Amino acid sequence: MGNIQSNKSKVKSGKTIRNCAVVDLFCGIGGLSHGFVKQGFNVVAGIDNDTSCKYVYEENNHAQFIDKDVSELNGASLRKLYPKGKTKILIGCAPCQPFSSYSYKVKKPDESKWKLLYAYAQLIEETQPEIVSMENVPSLLTFKHDHVFQNFVDVLKLNNYYVWHKVVYAPDYGVPQVRKRLVLLASKLGPIELIEPTHKPEEYVTVADVIRNLPPIGDGERDESDPVHCSRSLSTLNKKRIKATPEGGGWKDWSEDLLLECHKKDSGKSFGAVYGRMRWNEPAPTMTTQCVGLGNGRFGHPEQDRAISVREAAIFQSFPLEYKFVENKDELYINRLAKQIGNAVPVRLGEVIAISIKKHLKSYGY
Repeated sequence: MGNIQSNKSKVKSGKTIRNCAVVDLFCGIGGLSHGFVKQGFNVVAGIDNDTSCKYVYEENNHAQFIDKDVSELNGASLRKLYPKGKTKILIGCAPCQPFSSYSYKVKKPDESKWKLLYAYAQLIEETQPEIVSMENVPSLLTFKHDHVFQNFVDVLKLNNYYVWHKVVYAPDYGVPQVRKRLVLLASKLGPIELIEPTHKPEEYVTVADVIRNLPPIGDGERDESDPVHCSRSLSTLNKKRIKATPEGGGWKDWSEDLLLECHKKDSGKSFGAVYGRMRWNEPAPTMTTQCVGLGNGRFGHPEQDRAISVREAAIFQSFPLEYKFVENKDELYINRLAKQIGNAVPVRLGEVIAISIKKHLKSYGY
Protein backbone atom coordinates (compact mmCIF):
# COMPACT_ATOMS: atom_id res chain seq x y z
CA MET A 1 0.00 0.00 0.00
CA GLY A 2 0.93 3.65 -0.31
CA ASN A 3 3.26 5.06 2.31
CA ILE A 4 1.27 7.88 3.85
CA GLN A 5 3.95 8.41 6.45
CA SER A 6 6.13 9.79 3.67
CA ASN A 7 9.84 10.26 4.14
CA LYS A 8 9.05 13.92 3.56
CA SER A 9 7.07 14.05 6.80
CA LYS A 10 8.84 15.85 9.63
CA VAL A 11 6.05 15.55 12.21
CA LYS A 12 6.94 12.83 14.70
CA SER A 13 4.82 11.07 17.30
CA GLY A 14 5.38 12.25 20.85
CA LYS A 15 5.59 10.92 24.41
CA THR A 16 2.47 10.70 26.52
CA ILE A 17 1.32 14.00 28.03
CA ARG A 18 0.07 12.92 31.44
CA ASN A 19 -1.03 16.16 33.10
CA CYS A 20 -3.49 17.34 30.42
CA ALA A 21 -6.86 16.23 29.10
CA VAL A 22 -8.45 17.06 25.75
CA VAL A 23 -12.10 17.34 24.69
CA ASP A 24 -12.93 17.70 21.00
CA LEU A 25 -16.09 19.57 19.98
CA PHE A 26 -17.65 18.77 16.57
CA CYS A 27 -15.30 15.77 16.52
CA GLY A 28 -16.72 13.85 13.54
CA ILE A 29 -14.66 10.73 12.90
CA GLY A 30 -11.73 12.14 14.82
CA GLY A 31 -9.17 13.67 12.46
CA LEU A 32 -8.27 16.45 14.90
CA SER A 33 -8.48 14.17 17.94
CA HIS A 34 -6.20 11.61 16.32
CA GLY A 35 -3.53 14.24 15.72
CA PHE A 36 -3.51 14.83 19.48
CA VAL A 37 -3.55 11.09 20.22
CA LYS A 38 -0.52 10.59 17.97
CA GLN A 39 1.28 13.28 19.96
CA GLY A 40 0.61 11.59 23.28
CA PHE A 41 -2.26 13.70 24.60
CA ASN A 42 -5.05 12.15 26.65
CA VAL A 43 -8.17 12.74 24.57
CA VAL A 44 -11.04 11.93 26.92
CA ALA A 45 -14.06 12.67 24.73
CA GLY A 46 -15.34 13.82 21.38
CA ILE A 47 -18.75 15.45 20.99
CA ASP A 48 -20.83 15.42 17.81
CA ASN A 49 -24.48 14.94 16.84
CA ASP A 50 -23.69 12.63 13.90
CA THR A 51 -24.13 9.18 15.43
CA SER A 52 -22.67 7.49 12.33
CA CYS A 53 -19.24 8.72 13.49
CA LYS A 54 -19.36 6.92 16.85
CA TYR A 55 -17.72 3.61 15.90
CA VAL A 56 -14.91 5.21 13.89
CA TYR A 57 -14.17 7.82 16.55
CA GLU A 58 -14.10 5.49 19.54
CA GLU A 59 -12.32 2.61 17.80
CA ASN A 60 -9.38 4.76 16.71
CA ASN A 61 -9.05 7.26 19.54
CA HIS A 62 -10.02 5.16 22.56
CA ALA A 63 -12.08 8.08 23.80
CA GLN A 64 -15.76 8.45 24.57
CA PHE A 65 -18.03 9.62 21.74
CA ILE A 66 -20.88 11.76 23.08
CA ASP A 67 -23.86 12.04 20.78
CA LYS A 68 -24.98 15.59 21.46
CA ASP A 69 -25.52 18.87 19.68
CA VAL A 70 -22.85 21.26 20.96
CA SER A 71 -25.45 24.03 21.21
CA GLU A 72 -27.27 21.91 23.82
CA LEU A 73 -24.16 21.36 25.93
CA ASN A 74 -23.44 23.39 29.07
CA GLY A 75 -20.27 24.19 30.94
CA ALA A 76 -21.10 22.06 33.96
CA SER A 77 -21.45 18.87 31.91
CA LEU A 78 -18.35 19.71 29.89
CA ARG A 79 -16.24 20.30 33.01
CA LYS A 80 -17.20 16.84 34.32
CA LEU A 81 -15.46 15.25 31.32
CA TYR A 82 -12.07 16.51 32.47
CA PRO A 83 -10.30 14.42 35.14
CA LYS A 84 -9.73 16.36 38.36
CA GLY A 85 -6.47 18.25 38.49
CA LYS A 86 -5.71 18.01 34.78
CA THR A 87 -4.97 20.97 32.53
CA LYS A 88 -8.04 21.42 30.33
CA ILE A 89 -7.59 21.65 26.56
CA LEU A 90 -10.66 22.32 24.42
CA ILE A 91 -10.38 21.85 20.66
CA GLY A 92 -12.81 21.80 17.78
CA CYS A 93 -13.88 22.76 14.29
CA ALA A 94 -17.40 24.14 14.06
CA PRO A 95 -19.18 23.12 10.83
CA CYS A 96 -17.56 25.20 8.11
CA GLN A 97 -20.25 25.14 5.41
CA PRO A 98 -22.11 28.22 6.71
CA PHE A 99 -18.90 30.26 6.51
CA SER A 100 -18.02 29.37 2.92
CA SER A 101 -18.07 32.19 0.39
CA TYR A 102 -20.81 30.37 -1.51
CA SER A 103 -23.01 30.13 1.54
CA TYR A 104 -23.06 33.81 2.37
CA LYS A 105 -22.94 35.19 -1.18
CA VAL A 106 -25.51 32.91 -2.79
CA LYS A 107 -27.61 31.31 -0.09
CA LYS A 108 -29.38 32.73 2.96
CA PRO A 109 -27.19 32.07 6.03
CA ASP A 110 -28.31 29.20 8.26
CA GLU A 111 -28.20 30.75 11.73
CA SER A 112 -28.60 27.37 13.42
CA LYS A 113 -25.21 26.35 12.03
CA TRP A 114 -23.10 29.49 12.11
CA LYS A 115 -24.22 30.30 15.63
CA LEU A 116 -22.54 27.08 16.74
CA LEU A 117 -19.40 29.20 16.99
CA TYR A 118 -21.20 31.28 19.63
CA ALA A 119 -22.04 28.06 21.45
CA TYR A 120 -18.32 27.20 21.39
CA ALA A 121 -17.46 30.63 22.84
CA GLN A 122 -20.07 30.25 25.57
CA LEU A 123 -18.65 26.87 26.57
CA ILE A 124 -15.20 28.42 26.81
CA GLU A 125 -16.59 31.09 29.14
CA GLU A 126 -18.34 28.51 31.31
CA THR A 127 -15.49 25.97 31.38
CA GLN A 128 -12.38 28.19 31.35
CA PRO A 129 -9.98 25.66 29.76
CA GLU A 130 -6.33 26.64 29.94
CA ILE A 131 -5.82 26.04 26.19
CA VAL A 132 -8.23 26.45 23.26
CA SER A 133 -7.84 25.54 19.59
CA MET A 134 -10.32 26.31 16.80
CA GLU A 135 -9.95 25.40 13.11
CA ASN A 136 -12.18 26.54 10.26
CA VAL A 137 -12.31 27.86 6.69
CA PRO A 138 -10.41 31.11 5.90
CA SER A 139 -13.61 32.83 4.77
CA LEU A 140 -14.73 32.87 8.41
CA LEU A 141 -12.46 35.93 8.70
CA THR A 142 -14.66 37.83 6.23
CA PHE A 143 -18.01 36.28 7.12
CA LYS A 144 -20.36 39.27 6.92
CA HIS A 145 -23.15 38.23 9.24
CA ASP A 146 -22.85 39.38 12.83
CA HIS A 147 -19.01 39.54 12.87
CA VAL A 148 -18.94 35.97 14.17
CA PHE A 149 -15.17 35.45 14.23
CA GLN A 150 -14.32 38.80 15.80
CA ASN A 151 -16.92 38.20 18.48
CA PHE A 152 -15.34 34.80 19.16
CA VAL A 153 -11.92 36.42 19.57
CA ASP A 154 -13.39 39.17 21.78
CA VAL A 155 -14.90 36.58 24.12
CA LEU A 156 -11.52 34.91 24.46
CA LYS A 157 -9.74 38.17 25.22
CA LEU A 158 -12.38 39.21 27.76
CA ASN A 159 -11.69 35.90 29.50
CA ASN A 160 -7.96 36.64 29.72
CA TYR A 161 -6.72 34.47 26.85
CA TYR A 162 -3.72 35.27 24.68
CA VAL A 163 -5.03 34.75 21.14
CA TRP A 164 -3.19 33.88 17.94
CA HIS A 165 -4.71 33.08 14.56
CA LYS A 166 -3.54 32.70 10.99
CA VAL A 167 -4.60 31.19 7.66
CA VAL A 168 -2.40 28.12 7.25
CA TYR A 169 -1.45 26.41 3.97
CA ALA A 170 -1.59 22.69 4.73
CA PRO A 171 1.21 21.53 2.34
CA ASP A 172 3.60 23.70 4.40
CA TYR A 173 3.11 21.14 7.15
CA GLY A 174 3.26 17.92 5.15
CA VAL A 175 -0.44 17.48 4.36
CA PRO A 176 -0.64 15.99 0.84
CA GLN A 177 -3.41 18.28 -0.40
CA VAL A 178 -3.91 21.92 -1.31
CA ARG A 179 -5.91 23.16 1.67
CA LYS A 180 -6.04 26.52 3.42
CA ARG A 181 -7.43 26.61 6.94
CA LEU A 182 -7.88 29.25 9.59
CA VAL A 183 -6.20 28.06 12.79
CA LEU A 184 -6.74 29.80 16.13
CA LEU A 185 -4.84 29.05 19.32
CA ALA A 186 -5.54 30.65 22.70
CA SER A 187 -3.97 30.22 26.11
CA LYS A 188 -4.36 31.57 29.61
CA LEU A 189 -0.69 30.86 30.29
CA GLY A 190 0.86 33.33 27.86
CA PRO A 191 1.48 34.01 24.16
CA ILE A 192 0.99 30.97 21.92
CA GLU A 193 1.43 30.30 18.20
CA LEU A 194 1.65 27.52 15.64
CA ILE A 195 5.08 26.03 14.96
CA GLU A 196 6.94 27.20 11.86
CA PRO A 197 6.24 25.37 8.58
CA THR A 198 7.95 22.00 8.33
CA HIS A 199 8.02 21.75 4.52
CA LYS A 200 9.33 24.02 1.79
CA PRO A 201 7.56 23.99 -1.62
CA GLU A 202 10.13 21.62 -3.07
CA GLU A 203 9.42 19.24 -0.17
CA TYR A 204 5.62 19.19 -0.45
CA VAL A 205 4.12 15.70 -0.16
CA THR A 206 2.61 14.82 -3.53
CA VAL A 207 -0.07 12.51 -4.88
CA ALA A 208 2.64 10.13 -6.08
CA ASP A 209 4.31 10.05 -2.66
CA VAL A 210 1.22 8.70 -0.95
CA ILE A 211 -0.94 6.69 -3.40
CA ARG A 212 1.24 5.54 -6.30
CA ASN A 213 1.84 2.12 -4.72
CA LEU A 214 -1.80 1.31 -3.96
CA PRO A 215 -3.19 -1.69 -5.88
CA PRO A 216 -4.92 -0.57 -9.11
CA ILE A 217 -8.71 -0.87 -9.21
CA GLY A 218 -11.35 -0.02 -11.79
CA ASP A 219 -14.40 2.15 -11.34
CA GLY A 220 -17.00 0.45 -9.17
CA GLU A 221 -14.39 -1.99 -7.82
CA ARG A 222 -12.84 -2.58 -4.41
CA ASP A 223 -9.54 -4.08 -3.43
CA GLU A 224 -10.04 -7.52 -1.86
CA SER A 225 -7.42 -6.85 0.80
CA ASP A 226 -8.72 -3.38 1.68
CA PRO A 227 -12.47 -2.77 1.37
CA VAL A 228 -11.99 0.98 1.92
CA HIS A 229 -9.98 1.11 -1.31
CA CYS A 230 -13.14 1.25 -3.40
CA SER A 231 -14.42 3.63 -6.06
CA ARG A 232 -17.77 4.71 -7.41
CA SER A 233 -19.06 3.30 -10.68
CA LEU A 234 -19.01 5.51 -13.76
CA SER A 235 -21.61 5.75 -16.47
CA THR A 236 -20.62 4.75 -20.00
CA LEU A 237 -20.36 8.43 -20.96
CA ASN A 238 -18.22 9.33 -17.95
CA LYS A 239 -15.90 6.43 -18.73
CA LYS A 240 -15.35 7.97 -22.15
CA ARG A 241 -14.75 11.34 -20.51
CA ILE A 242 -12.11 10.12 -18.06
CA LYS A 243 -10.35 8.18 -20.81
CA ALA A 244 -10.19 11.41 -22.83
CA THR A 245 -8.69 13.34 -19.91
CA PRO A 246 -4.89 13.52 -19.59
CA GLU A 247 -3.06 13.77 -16.26
CA GLY A 248 -3.72 17.24 -14.87
CA GLY A 249 -6.34 17.87 -17.56
CA GLY A 250 -10.09 18.33 -17.55
CA TRP A 251 -13.16 18.79 -19.71
CA LYS A 252 -11.41 21.38 -21.86
CA ASP A 253 -9.40 18.49 -23.32
CA TRP A 254 -12.51 16.65 -24.56
CA SER A 255 -14.05 16.51 -28.01
CA GLU A 256 -17.35 18.40 -28.29
CA ASP A 257 -19.50 15.26 -28.17
CA LEU A 258 -18.32 14.61 -24.61
CA LEU A 259 -19.04 18.10 -23.25
CA LEU A 260 -21.87 18.87 -20.86
CA GLU A 261 -24.31 21.54 -22.00
CA CYS A 262 -23.12 23.91 -19.27
CA HIS A 263 -19.54 23.68 -20.58
CA LYS A 264 -20.67 24.96 -23.95
CA LYS A 265 -21.91 28.21 -22.39
CA ASP A 266 -19.73 31.13 -21.38
CA SER A 267 -21.04 30.82 -17.83
CA GLY A 268 -19.65 27.28 -17.60
CA LYS A 269 -16.13 28.02 -18.78
CA SER A 270 -14.96 28.99 -15.31
CA PHE A 271 -15.57 25.49 -13.92
CA GLY A 272 -12.22 24.23 -15.14
CA ALA A 273 -11.58 21.74 -12.34
CA VAL A 274 -14.68 19.54 -12.65
CA TYR A 275 -14.08 16.15 -14.26
CA GLY A 276 -10.34 16.80 -13.91
CA ARG A 277 -7.49 14.43 -13.16
CA MET A 278 -4.92 15.05 -10.44
CA ARG A 279 -1.21 15.44 -11.15
CA TRP A 280 1.25 12.91 -9.75
CA ASN A 281 3.91 15.44 -8.80
CA GLU A 282 1.68 17.91 -6.92
CA PRO A 283 -0.39 17.74 -3.71
CA ALA A 284 -3.99 16.67 -4.25
CA PRO A 285 -6.75 19.27 -4.44
CA THR A 286 -8.79 20.06 -1.34
CA MET A 287 -10.79 17.04 -0.23
CA THR A 288 -14.51 17.80 0.06
CA THR A 289 -17.53 15.79 1.14
CA GLN A 290 -17.98 14.81 -2.54
CA CYS A 291 -14.35 13.96 -3.22
CA VAL A 292 -15.06 10.49 -4.65
CA GLY A 293 -17.26 11.89 -7.43
CA LEU A 294 -15.63 12.47 -10.81
CA GLY A 295 -17.84 15.44 -11.68
CA ASN A 296 -17.36 17.27 -8.38
CA GLY A 297 -13.84 18.60 -8.84
CA ARG A 298 -10.37 17.49 -9.88
CA PHE A 299 -10.91 14.12 -8.26
CA GLY A 300 -9.94 11.87 -11.16
CA HIS A 301 -7.06 9.48 -10.50
CA PRO A 302 -3.92 10.69 -12.30
CA GLU A 303 -3.65 7.48 -14.33
CA GLN A 304 -6.45 5.00 -13.71
CA ASP A 305 -9.82 5.63 -15.39
CA ARG A 306 -11.86 6.40 -12.30
CA ALA A 307 -12.38 8.91 -9.51
CA ILE A 308 -10.23 8.50 -6.41
CA SER A 309 -11.16 5.77 -3.95
CA VAL A 310 -12.33 6.29 -0.40
CA ARG A 311 -8.94 5.02 0.80
CA GLU A 312 -7.13 7.55 -1.37
CA ALA A 313 -9.30 10.36 -0.01
CA ALA A 314 -8.45 9.23 3.53
CA ILE A 315 -4.76 9.19 2.70
CA PHE A 316 -4.94 12.73 1.31
CA GLN A 317 -6.54 13.67 4.64
CA SER A 318 -3.48 12.00 6.24
CA PHE A 319 -5.43 9.30 8.07
CA PRO A 320 -3.09 6.38 8.86
CA LEU A 321 -3.64 3.15 6.94
CA GLU A 322 -4.53 1.39 10.18
CA TYR A 323 -7.40 3.81 10.91
CA LYS A 324 -10.56 1.71 11.05
CA PHE A 325 -13.43 3.26 9.10
CA VAL A 326 -15.96 0.42 9.15
CA GLU A 327 -16.88 -2.29 11.62
CA ASN A 328 -18.33 -4.53 8.92
CA LYS A 329 -17.09 -4.31 5.32
CA ASP A 330 -20.57 -5.21 4.09
CA GLU A 331 -21.87 -2.00 5.67
CA LEU A 332 -19.44 0.30 3.89
CA TYR A 333 -21.40 3.14 2.32
CA ILE A 334 -19.14 5.07 -0.02
CA ASN A 335 -20.97 8.40 -0.01
CA ARG A 336 -21.37 8.50 3.78
CA LEU A 337 -17.75 7.61 4.42
CA ALA A 338 -16.52 10.11 1.83
CA LYS A 339 -18.59 12.81 3.54
CA GLN A 340 -17.11 11.93 6.94
CA ILE A 341 -13.58 11.98 5.56
CA GLY A 342 -14.12 15.20 3.63
CA ASN A 343 -15.47 16.92 6.75
CA ALA A 344 -12.51 15.86 8.88
CA VAL A 345 -9.54 17.94 9.94
CA PRO A 346 -6.45 16.39 8.31
CA VAL A 347 -4.75 14.25 10.95
CA ARG A 348 -1.35 15.76 10.22
CA LEU A 349 -2.70 19.28 10.74
CA GLY A 350 -4.11 18.05 14.04
CA GLU A 351 -0.64 16.81 14.94
CA VAL A 352 0.89 20.18 14.12
CA ILE A 353 -1.63 21.91 16.39
CA ALA A 354 -0.88 19.37 19.12
CA ILE A 355 2.87 19.85 18.76
CA SER A 356 2.41 23.62 19.02
CA ILE A 357 0.40 23.27 22.22
CA LYS A 358 2.93 20.79 23.63
CA LYS A 359 5.76 23.22 22.92
CA HIS A 360 3.78 26.02 24.56
CA LEU A 361 3.05 23.95 27.69
CA LYS A 362 6.69 22.95 27.98
CA SER A 363 7.78 26.59 27.90
CA TYR A 364 5.60 27.18 30.98
CA GLY A 365 6.98 24.24 32.92
CA TYR A 366 4.40 21.59 32.10
